[in-house]
Amino acid sequence: MSRAVPALLAILIVAGMPMQAIAQSAHHSFSGLCAFYPARGNGLTAAHRTLPFGSRVRISDPKTGRSVTVVINDRGPFGKRRILDVSPSAARALGMVSRGVIFVQAEVL
Repeated sequence: MSRAVPALLAILIVAGMPMQAIAQSAHHSFSGLCAFYPARGNGLTAAHRTLPFGSRVRISDPKTGRSVTVVINDRGPFGKRRILDVSPSAARALGMVSRGVIFVQAEVL
């Protein structure tokens, strides 16, 4: 019993100490619906609700096998159930212009 008290005390002290923020080192993946914003901006860019500006994301269309790497430079999408809005250039690279909204898999690089 006498050994358990110091061990428990040490665990409580460590648990109560502030932890340093650890940068996310692993790749983060997500999937969902993606649309594009016509006639607004050029380049391979996209909008996401929470990813930091400047984040690079590889977007893949599992139906066609096409993929493109974009840079997050805007907030959105604000449509229901969509996870990304991509620029017209990125939409052309994905071959989604005629389909409008597609299901994609995305990976933060």
